[in-house]
Amino acid sequence: MRMRGVFSAVLLVSAAMPLTPSNAETLREALAKAYNTNPTITGARAGQRATDENVPIARSRGLPGVSGTSSFNEFVESGSSGGTTPARQFQANATLSVPVYQGGAVANSTRAAETRVAAGQSGLRDTEASVFSQVVAAYMNVIRDSAIVALNQKQVAVLRTNLDATRDRFQIGDLTRTDVAQSESRLALAQGQLESADAQLIASKESYIQLVGNPPSALEPPPPLPNLPGSPDLAVTVAIDSNPGLAAAKLRRDATVYDTKVARSNRLPKLSAFASEGYTDYLGSLSSLGAGPTAPSQSFRATTVGVQATLPIFQGGLPGAQVRQAQALESQSIETVTATERGLIAQTRSAYSAWVASNQLITYFQTAVSAAELSLEGVRAENSVGTRSILDILNAEQELLNAQVNLVTARRNAYVAGFSLLAAMGKAGVNDLGLDGGPLYDPNVNYRRVRRSVNDWASDPKPAPVATRTVDTPAQTPALIGPTVN
Repeated sequence: MRMRGVFSAVLLVSAAMPLTPSNAETLREALAKAYNTNPTITGARAGQRATDENVPIARSRGLPGVSGTSSFNEFVESGSSGGTTPARQFQANATLSVPVYQGGAVANSTRAAETRVAAGQSGLRDTEASVFSQVVAAYMNVIRDSAIVALNQKQVAVLRTNLDATRDRFQIGDLTRTDVAQSESRLALAQGQLESADAQLIASKESYIQLVGNPPSALEPPPPLPNLPGSPDLAVTVAIDSNPGLAAAKLRRDATVYDTKVARSNRLPKLSAFASEGYTDYLGSLSSLGAGPTAPSQSFRATTVGVQATLPIFQGGLPGAQVRQAQALESQSIETVTATERGLIAQTRSAYSAWVASNQLITYFQTAVSAAELSLEGVRAENSVGTRSILDILNAEQELLNAQVNLVTARRNAYVAGFSLLAAMGKAGVNDLGLDGGPLYDPNVNYRRVRRSVNDWASDPKPAPVATRTVDTPAQTPALIGPTVN
């Protein structure tokens, strides 16, 4: 039943609007452009790549480390009272350290980082759906405001014709000066309404440029919205299971459980193994009181292997504070999930209600438009025989305009509310929309690339802009570009 409602709404939009040129822009094309070039989306992708790096950072704390040191010393003055006295010394040392047991800190830090990567990917899908909702609203706003401008232009033309006719009839004494003043007043009001409609259309075009990256061309009517639910309860059930924003909040909550375990590890023993190789060379400067076979060696090597255990005994309450802090953050994340779920339920139910109401309003306003057209025709006929005044005609024309504007607005509201409902249900992602315009961005590609990286010298290319700038786009005018009402 509800599916028929939204299909009917789209058909009504299409029926009232003429066919657009072959080079018209579709809603899918606008969404694809935003997907590839909108800075909110491209920035979120960069942020997700930064989140990916937390996994190799966490893993690195459990991997072996190799370091080397070297030094050269020149002994300018020695306080030695006898024995060997070197004048200079060169030392080099290499150390291998292998963490054996860190109290679970490395494993839990890695799990927390991996969970936050999954949360970030869900958050990225939520960001995309949010931008898509804004694009749909901007697209429909341009269509709506273009139609309203056309209606007001038509109204101004009609009222100007009415005023000319009224003045002519006044000249022959058929009407009074009051009739002329009423016509002049309504024309001035209509011209003012047209100016306001022009300004609103310009604002909608600029908002479209902000989101999509280029000025809107002729916009085709949007396609039907699929898979809309039959009840608010069904919509909420799907939203709770599929909304990416709620999924991200739950994953961030799960990550804080591992954070608490990491904090607990700070009061546990730690064990590591090490091996070092040292080399010392006095560069022929080592002298002694003896000579011949008793002369000291000028260089030597030293190799050391061992195991080091650290047992924290007292740290001034630091581990306890860290555990309590992690537990408080875990509690906060639990409450955040509840708050996110509450907001999602309210958003879903509100979007469903707005969608249903807008579809009902379309039917009412269509009836109002038909009745207003019939009323205007009758008033004009009655005026021709002297039973209706000029004011009656002006009122009937204004009622028709109001009904037409309300109908156009209801059509826009029905589509935007329906798409917002899909977004809340988690059904407005790139895979759901079937976007064209190049390969889809897969955040797992970067994650798989970096998660096991152990190259200290690895880096990515120098960051460069991805989103397109709009500084070169022309300032918009109220020129009509989209489908308009007849």
